[in-house]
Amino acid sequence: MVVGGESKSISNKAVPHISVLASPGMGHVIPLWEFAKHLVTHHGFKVSFLNITTEASEAQNQLVHSSNLPRNLHVIDLPQVDLSGIVNDKTSIVAQLSVNVRESLRCLKSILVEIGNPQALVIDLFCTQAFDVCKELSIPTYSFFTASTHLLAFSLYLPKLDRDVEGEFVDLPEPVQVPGCSPIRTEDLLDQVRDRKSEEYRWYLYHLSRINMADGILLNTWHDLESDTIRGIREDPFYKEVHTPPLYPVGPLIKEIDPLNETAVQCLTWLDKQPSDSVLFVALGSGGTLTTEQITELAWGLELSKQRFVWVVRTPSDASSTGTFFNVGGDVNDPKTYLPEGFIERTREVGLLIPSWAPQMEVLKHRSTGAFLSHCGWNSTLESLAHGVPIIAWPLYAEQRMNATTLAHDQFGVAVKPVAEPGKKVIGRKETERVVRLVIEGEKGRL
Repeated sequence: MVVGGESKSISNKAVPHISVLASPGMGHVIPLWEFAKHLVTHHGFKVSFLNITTEASEAQNQLVHSSNLPRNLHVIDLPQVDLSGIVNDKTSIVAQLSVNVRESLRCLKSILVEIGNPQALVIDLFCTQAFDVCKELSIPTYSFFTASTHLLAFSLYLPKLDRDVEGEFVDLPEPVQVPGCSPIRTEDLLDQVRDRKSEEYRWYLYHLSRINMADGILLNTWHDLESDTIRGIREDPFYKEVHTPPLYPVGPLIKEIDPLNETAVQCLTWLDKQPSDSVLFVALGSGGTLTTEQITELAWGLELSKQRFVWVVRTPSDASSTGTFFNVGGDVNDPKTYLPEGFIERTREVGLLIPSWAPQMEVLKHRSTGAFLSHCGWNSTLESLAHGVPIIAWPLYAEQRMNATTLAHDQFGVAVKPVAEPGKKVIGRKETERVVRLVIEGEKGRL
């Protein structure tokens, strides 16, 4: 199967019809949305995109309900469900996703029957409840893994780790040896497996224990990028023993250029006036937030570096690094209330602040952009690689620490990682200044 690469002609005259289902959150929706659009525009498919609706994500709803959709791409909004008695502000992201999907998919069977039983359903990792319905309807089901193949390898190995290891994985004395790929340092383990007593861990393990029910696993990557890991999963005996479905690299599927709104025009006009490769783009993903202390140190570091920057700023959260995961573009955001006093005025000539959301693809491809301070989510990683922009790795949650380490490793060598002082969780202003100067003024990390 090729989606992001060459097109293949369709031999029979009937238009193939598939459905695509993504769990809420821009990091999950964007790659599956791009996958759906590619099938329609490059391969002649008809696609029914099943949209799990939420009140919070204004950006997600704008994306899938844009006015210029391809003719054979149809969006079906699943009825919104009331989760008020099931989840609360303390419920983890994975648990919220899983519960939202579980409740939303109670109508899945009737919807699939109503649209004529599509020839296949493509789901993301947190929609595995759909396997049962599709088995009943004899609909082939494919899992779309929205993260790296390295994380997939670890995830396929997790049920065995769960059986074999006592205590917490983060307390293991050595890196986790994953069959067929490089070891994973315990400090880089994704959030979902750092507390085995948590509801988040139980949900993650639940979904992974069901992934072998898929008819295949689609990967948002390409063979040359992760060739060793793809080969490892295909050839290592362990993955055959656990009945791993066939792998299909279909990437890179990255967001297309959006129609320009007022914010995008302002940003690009500002970039047009800057020298080539001189601007640091600071954006921490659709759901990432910093603490009050960290956003202060980052601001001071940018100012001390004396480098040009475009910064997508969000109201800090001392409670969670995923504060805007379900609320992209919907928060009330006034940078003057949380950035250091006088920062905006002092950096006015070299910096541009954009509250909440920026035209990331347009910025990354712009000639003035010289580096990307990124949370290292997989979508942003692919976008940065596609446009040859070096990265300052600033992971926040989920598997981003794994991605950051991989990007900074010699195999990739496209990122630098700032380091907090011993005993501190916050990256200080001097370290921020150092890495910004290193990447913008030097050659470290440049592709």
